[in-house]
Amino acid sequence: MIASYGFNATLTARPDMGDALVDLLLTGLNEGSPGASRFCVVYLVSRSASDPDVVHVTEGWTSEEDHHRIFGGEAAQAIVAQIGTLLAKEPEYADYVPLRGKATF
Repeated sequence: MIASYGFNATLTARPDMGDALVDLLLTGLNEGSPGASRFCVVYLVSRSASDPDVVHVTEGWTSEEDHHRIFGGEAAQAIVAQIGTLLAKEPEYADYVPLRGKATF
């Protein structure tokens, strides 16, 4: 599948909560979670090299509609609700249209 919609999110955790935020975001890959959906073709969690409480999420989806539909579901909303308790400030989002690239892990 090819990603036609994506976004980056920068999340700043409360002091010393970066590990908990990363752990929670990685549950998004569990069966039944948004990142495990066949419509999610990229789900990458990264940490700032200079601040362990700053976490970046990159997602690529088959379409914007698929992303909104999956994130409207119960599993995604449960993760989003928990994320809010760990944050020091509002997340920063940037949406984009993927053109071409590669991810191998």
